[in-house]
Amino acid sequence: MGAVPSTPRQTSSSETAEYLIATFVGEKSFPLASDFWQKLLELPLSLRWPAHRVREACNLFAQNNCYTRHLAKILIHLVWCLQEAIRTSSPPSDLYMKAVNAVYISSVFLKYTFENSRSENLHELFLSLDETEPIPSAFATDQTIENLVMHNVLSFIASVDVSSDTYLLHQELLNFLLVAMSTQLLSGPTPGPKDVNPFIDAAMSQEISLVSSVVHRLLLNYITQPHVPLSRAYSIFSEGSQPGVLERVGSAAASIVLLPFNYLVSSNGGGSRKQLAESSLHVLLILIHYRKCLVNEESVTIRSNESVTSDPLSKLSTHLSDNPYCKVLVNARDIEFDRVDVEGNANNGPVVRVPFASLFDILGTCLADETAVLLLYSLVQGNSDFLEYVLVRTDLDTLLMPILETLYNASRRTSNQIYMLLIILLILSQDSSFNASIHKMILPGVPWYKEHRLHRTTLGSLMVIILIRTVQYNLSKLRAGTFYSALLFGCQVSTWTFYFHYFYEQDVYLHTTCLATLANMAPHVHRLSAYASQRLVSLFYMLSRKYNKLAELREVKLHVKVNSREQDNAGDDMSAELQIYTDFLRIVLEILNAILTYALPRNPEVVYAIMHRQEIFQPFKNHPRFNELLENIYNVLDFFNIRMDAQTLDGEWSVEKVLQFIINNCRSWRGEGMKVFTQLHFSYEQESHPEEFFIPYVWQLVMARSGFSFNPSAISLFPVDLHADKEIRYGWEPNAHPNGEVNEINLHLDP
Repeated sequence: MGAVPSTPRQTSSSETAEYLIATFVGEKSFPLASDFWQKLLELPLSLRWPAHRVREACNLFAQNNCYTRHLAKILIHLVWCLQEAIRTSSPPSDLYMKAVNAVYISSVFLKYTFENSRSENLHELFLSLDETEPIPSAFATDQTIENLVMHNVLSFIASVDVSSDTYLLHQELLNFLLVAMSTQLLSGPTPGPKDVNPFIDAAMSQEISLVSSVVHRLLLNYITQPHVPLSRAYSIFSEGSQPGVLERVGSAAASIVLLPFNYLVSSNGGGSRKQLAESSLHVLLILIHYRKCLVNEESVTIRSNESVTSDPLSKLSTHLSDNPYCKVLVNARDIEFDRVDVEGNANNGPVVRVPFASLFDILGTCLADETAVLLLYSLVQGNSDFLEYVLVRTDLDTLLMPILETLYNASRRTSNQIYMLLIILLILSQDSSFNASIHKMILPGVPWYKEHRLHRTTLGSLMVIILIRTVQYNLSKLRAGTFYSALLFGCQVSTWTFYFHYFYEQDVYLHTTCLATLANMAPHVHRLSAYASQRLVSLFYMLSRKYNKLAELREVKLHVKVNSREQDNAGDDMSAELQIYTDFLRIVLEILNAILTYALPRNPEVVYAIMHRQEIFQPFKNHPRFNELLENIYNVLDFFNIRMDAQTLDGEWSVEKVLQFIINNCRSWRGEGMKVFTQLHFSYEQESHPEEFFIPYVWQLVMARSGFSFNPSAISLFPVDLHADKEIRYGWEPNAHPNGEVNEINLHLDP
């Protein structure tokens, strides 16, 4: 595939195609105006090249591109195709096919260059024309090729509707964006000033009107889920029973860019019927979470004690740039209603309007997919209008049921997906109307819950059951000797602050998030089911057993006179872990207190569960951290126990009789002697540097779900198992939680 004749002889189409590809990767440079480019882009590309020849072609191209600048030139031809397609109301189909070929060939060699770059600055790209090449008149003198390409790719995606004619090009352009932005895989998990991301930086520099249009189009693609137009996509590629390596460039099934060339389509050749929607979401998530590290030079004056003169010095500092795509997403408005307009406030810049109803519905059907969970998180965490829309929906089960089912099946999910879902629930539970609404919605049944038959339970009771089950499941995975370095607890009026450092399998953050959500719900609990009430009391019992075992082990260690440093450190770690369980127990007591203080008459099953297991509270009655909270619980127990002892009853007390007794006496409950504590209220705030979690996490999801592959040895963004046979396997889940903090009760998480 090296030296070739200067002009093709009269040959078959396959020989012509091979000649043109060989010429493209060869040593001879063709100017932009050469007929060679038109011939290359008009090829059907139906050659059947083995993978090793494709790699040879990529390697040869990488060697010669510094002389030929063919990567820059084919990108320019792609720009011209896209510009003509945007200008022309009804472009001919061959124009779209030329654009598809241009974007695909560009993706192949661009990706190979990224994966095999030997310089930190990606000099191998040579994204500029040779000095001898005349600059096209339409080019601005200060415009870079990467900026020109990204502007036109994004403009086409934003301005040209998806149809049977344009579907294929839309899909390949989205794939091109994944390739172009994959330079992030070459950088570390923390954005640094030396990171080189020319294409995604160019995307960030586009005018805000284009950014808004792109976000709008990507969201609409995800909402509408356009299908592959099979009848149009495959009609021109029907030679043979197996698609050739290069033939796949034009197939709509080739929407997964597994480069170089091999495994471009699924084994059955069908591809996903929702790939355009999925690719749109992947691109959107990458765009909204990107942050560029910028360097500031500050002037610092140092004064000498021995001289009146001062020496000016320069000091370098870094900061992260704003992300326009993220800003547009968090300011998106409902197409049917705009709260900001009603309030009469002016909007700054273009406002994206999307049908929140359709977005809500499609998310409800897709939450088994982590990328959908991440989009929902981004919306409820950042977009106050969408969060308000969710909270006023009367069919909250559309979102909550798939969330709760996923949490129920936590053992088959990644920890990051579980954390995202728990944070979403925590955000929703910050609203009192949400907490009231979920207890009014009756579920006829929950078929996926196997441990207990849940018949006509409330959505709120199910949420309590699942949150407690999540804590208990995670606690059950605790290995002997699992330690936590520290948990500091302090009280300042109604504001508490927890500092967590976690180790090994058990995650304090997961437990605290579950308990925080339950605490937000507690004052609004209404007719909590018997099973949910039992599980709540059992949670205290399970935590108390862990606490007692740790306390016994610590006492043993304190009496063992071992002078080694390791023994001392082990004792310190055990004390820290014991402190964690102390705080967990206190939060559960706070939850029970809130229900008894604010909602006892409405929750006889909670009273019954406490009375039935009242002995589990006795060992902690004099504990200095628990005594005030337990005084309230025993105040309730005394009220009902005294009346039960005075009750004349024929026969034994049955469950039904006890419950009816509690219901009857709830009417006379006035709460005398109850100490009212300040209500706990947990709220979530994203940590100041979330990109350290989200950028690696998004790319992990993209590579796992889109089929996009990358040379494992070139990836620095996250650890990769280099010995995986057929696919990249990730031995890492980034920090196991999104860094975040909770306000009012603030949760600070160290990475």
